[in-house]
Amino acid sequence: MRTFIPKGAKLLPKDAERVFKGVIFDVYQWQQELFDGSSTTFEMLKRPDTVKVIPVKEGKLLVQEQEQPALGFFYDFPGGRHDVEAETELEAVKRELLEETGMRFKTWKLLRVKQPEVKIDWLKYTFIATDFLDQKEQKLDAGEKINNTWIDFKEVNELLKDPEARYLARDIFENLNSLEELLSMPDLYGKN
Repeated sequence: MRTFIPKGAKLLPKDAERVFKGVIFDVYQWQQELFDGSSTTFEMLKRPDTVKVIPVKEGKLLVQEQEQPALGFFYDFPGGRHDVEAETELEAVKRELLEETGMRFKTWKLLRVKQPEVKIDWLKYTFIATDFLDQKEQKLDAGEKINNTWIDFKEVNELLKDPEARYLARDIFENLNSLEELLSMPDLYGKN
């Protein structure tokens, strides 16, 4: 369940009807009144929201070297689909972190919520987790190969130059100069 929707998000209208159900994407249509009083069919995609976390432990950030069948190799932070309706975004990201790393953290902060595309009802939530608690075994999906690596802030900034880092939270790091700046970002960063 969505507990936070950013200001200005363009979501499906209540009268939209699903006309196609896909594995990830559904297609919705509705009648939209135009400025001249006529109406036409508008269309929008909907997909599960996604969650991502930047884990921080002992001054280092956890970056994943991932490989997936359709995507090949890439760098990312832990995360995935928020596809369990009863879960909040925070519950979903904690579940994803536990599955992909086996790790649990005590302190969580929501850094960013954004809608990547206005024609897709899809929100991306980015959290930071600190105060490491413990680690168990990874429980990866069949289509995931993940190697978790702890690197420092400077190495993350260098890694952002790599084309394989296309899924890292580049927009969060681009104006930061240190781990301290990252850790001091306010909760719900990007709210407005």
